Amino acid sequence: MLPAEVGRYYRQGGERHRLASGVGRLEFLRTMDLLGRALPTPPARLLDVGGATGVYAEPLAAAGYEVQLIDPLPEHVAEAKTRPGVTATLGDARALPVADASVDAVLLLGPLYHLLDRADRVAAWAEARRAVRPGGLVAAATICRYASLIDGITRNFVLDPGYGAIVDNVLVDGVHRNTPDGEYFTSAYFHHPDEIPAEVGDAGLTLVRRVAVEGPLWIMGHGRLDEVWTSEDMTDHLLAALRRFEDDTSLLGASSHLLTFARR
Repeated sequence: MLPAEVGRYYRQGGERHRLASGVGRLEFLRTMDLLGRALPTPPARLLDVGGATGVYAEPLAAAGYEVQLIDPLPEHVAEAKTRPGVTATLGDARALPVADASVDAVLLLGPLYHLLDRADRVAAWAEARRAVRPGGLVAAATICRYASLIDGITRNFVLDPGYGAIVDNVLVDGVHRNTPDGEYFTSAYFHHPDEIPAEVGDAGLTLVRRVAVEGPLWIMGHGRLDEVWTSEDMTDHLLAALRRFEDDTSLLGASSHLLTFARR
């Protein structure tokens, strides 16, 4: 189900800590903020597809949702099962082991990254549509086409010729092809914001909105953002600022991630 290279990357355990600090913390807080304003009121049944170790599933369960996590990596499933209120099962985003119209909302907060072929991504969207009840919500995260270019400049990766080749490939066809030593992330697909509506429509879903998760503020970098997280007031101000332009389509490409909401 999962390409060997992608499995090796996630078995290194980075997902246990990536969202706890710096830019990752911004991604987490913004995603939770956006979901909190879009999901049905608990109790409701959520399907967290590709939910990894349950970093989002646990706080959603604590908020009163019934959360079933599905992930293709056994190690992720085993760890997710230890989280209070979370059930976890092995599975593939393109063939979900759930009944039709059996959940109130489906989260795809990772699977679309690693489906390099458009047909597979549409299949994942379509499976989410099958699983959610009529009128139910599907929320999907995508990495933005320009993320590696911006990240490379802010962290000086562009000085590495190997990284430059990665960026060149991504800008041509959206596919992030890692260096042979696996130094930079793993094989992934980086969406252009304008191609998302067609994927949604081809899966039979109705697009609700596309939202910039981090917006341009992720270029502040890990150190500066970690200073922000030490202050509750600064954190609140930053999140409030991002809400003011999260729907501005002229800024979608400047965000590291987008969150797309659609309905069956």
